[in-house]
Amino acid sequence: MINEIGKYAIVRELAAGATAKVYLAVDTFTNQEVALKLIDQDMLRSKSVGRAQQKLLQNEASLVGKLQHPHIVQMLDAVLTEEVSYIVLEYVEGGTLAQYSEPDWLLQFPVVADYMFKCCKALEYAYSMGVIHRDIKPANIMLHNGEVKVADLGAAQIEDADSTQVVGIGSPYYMAPEQITGEGVSFRSDIYSLGVTMYELLTGKLPFEASNHAALISRIVEGNPPAPRARRPEVPEALEAIVMRAIQRDPGQRYQSWAEFARELWAFLNASGQGTPAVSDAEKFDALRATGFFSAFSDIALWEILPYTKWHKLPPGATILQEGDMGNAFFILTDGVAKVTREGKILDFLHKGDCFGEIRRLPESHYTRTTGIEAGTDCVLFEIVPDELKSASLECRYLFSEACLLFLLRKLDSADKRISRLVGKHANFGDSTQRMEAEH
Repeated sequence: MINEIGKYAIVRELAAGATAKVYLAVDTFTNQEVALKLIDQDMLRSKSVGRAQQKLLQNEASLVGKLQHPHIVQMLDAVLTEEVSYIVLEYVEGGTLAQYSEPDWLLQFPVVADYMFKCCKALEYAYSMGVIHRDIKPANIMLHNGEVKVADLGAAQIEDADSTQVVGIGSPYYMAPEQITGEGVSFRSDIYSLGVTMYELLTGKLPFEASNHAALISRIVEGNPPAPRARRPEVPEALEAIVMRAIQRDPGQRYQSWAEFARELWAFLNASGQGTPAVSDAEKFDALRATGFFSAFSDIALWEILPYTKWHKLPPGATILQEGDMGNAFFILTDGVAKVTREGKILDFLHKGDCFGEIRRLPESHYTRTTGIEAGTDCVLFEIVPDELKSASLECRYLFSEACLLFLLRKLDSADKRISRLVGKHANFGDSTQRMEAEH
């Protein structure tokens, strides 16, 4: 048993494959648990496969530190030498989605939609960084604390890579027709692969199956798959339509952007009435992105802030904030209309996108609320306690502070204009009074 590789102390072996072994290790500098993929050095020296494997390894190593997204397994380090080659990854514990592609272990439909939405967002981000995955399948989507993380970028195609890309990479059952025939891959090829993954998670079966490789290739390139509901009648029609569009044989008939794919998944979650418990992450992300307060946030920062939010769905008449209470929380209304009250009288109305609460955000301070807030209609809002953001990244905290500052400046500007108008009206009233007295 290897005890140490570079600065990493080996804990135990996690998995072994034809080209590498994966170990649970500890970074002795940071004490962080990591997954260390140790490459078979003899394989890299092989005349038959070594050159191709070296290019794949170089591609993977080039992504270290490049893709930082909450739904992509982060690549932390890479060492490629004549003596030893290894890739260090974020350690993700919880298995993969492959365990839920079996007929007896299928997930609930909204959960599948939510997971696929997050994968869309992760792969959209990767594509914006010039990366096409090329090997999307349930076994390459990890689970961690109930969340999904896209893994195994060893087969990725990178737009700005200096070296020639290795072709013919991927798992045949999940490969798009153009990927199999060598006509070239694009993000639409990844959309196809994610569609096949979704098909399998919904039905427990693959769209195309065959007894041998040649027959499988022929069916993928020339055949039409049975609709999911033919395999499992209880699959919702909306999800069937999404899957069938994603796995169209012609790339031009598939979704033409990851955002379009994600929007239809979110629409299903929003309209199904089933939803995942409380408000789904898909719904949260979409609601935050539509809010002006977060307009400067990147997708990464927006995903990062989600765990710090407490979401509330309230009926008309529900009390949001009680006049006279002490508080130190910040709220944004993402849907509905709320009433601002004092001593039972309505002072103002709040609408979608409006912020309220203790926006002054002095550390560990609490304020007596001088007004109350009541739901005037069905309302959806989120709450953040600013002190809890201390554990967020520096970028996230900076963006949040900047957004609060801009919000306060807009409020002050609006108040200044109102005061100016009131002063102007008072002055005009005074001038009119003086003229009337002079005339008499």
